[in-house]
Amino acid sequence: MHKSQGSEYPVVVMPVLTQHYMLLQRNLLYTGITRGKKLVVLVGTNKAVAIAIKNNKPQKRYTLLKERLLAT
Repeated sequence: MHKSQGSEYPVVVMPVLTQHYMLLQRNLLYTGITRGKKLVVLVGTNKAVAIAIKNNKPQKRYTLLKERLLAT
């Protein structure tokens, strides 16, 4: 999803499954849906879509970016 930000595609097929609960976030769902120009297909469950829509909390990411930049 992140690689597609700023791009559009004719068709987007997006899996939305409860098994991927860490990725069920409103901003990721929005990004996926808005990439499709003509057709967007969500493959999964209504429950997973509902979880993603309700999850508007930003996820804390531990990338160690600061430490990596200081090491160079």
